[in-house]
Amino acid sequence: MVDYTCPYTGHKKMCSKLRDKCPKWIFFAGVDPNTGQQVMNYDCADRWQVRMMMEIAKEAREGAAATESFRNVMLELNKGTPPEVIEANALNRARITQDGS
Repeated sequence: MVDYTCPYTGHKKMCSKLRDKCPKWIFFAGVDPNTGQQVMNYDCADRWQVRMMMEIAKEAREGAAATESFRNVMLELNKGTPPEVIEANALNRARITQDGS
């Protein structure tokens, strides 16, 4: 593991000297989004931030794709159903949800 300087000390001290005292020193277990390899080690939370943002963006894209796929299936199932019937059913469901019954 490469040692680096701590930004909170103005880069005057090495991170390896502060590990036992630093609250940002965390254990991370997961998958590296760049390589796909399993990762299990300690590091500074600031260094993990970029990787975590990449993972969150990937999950958001996958969620959006799943939602779009579900939408397409629902559209296919509703083919031939008049729009007025679909809207009336949606309004009834919304009314039931609001009433709590």
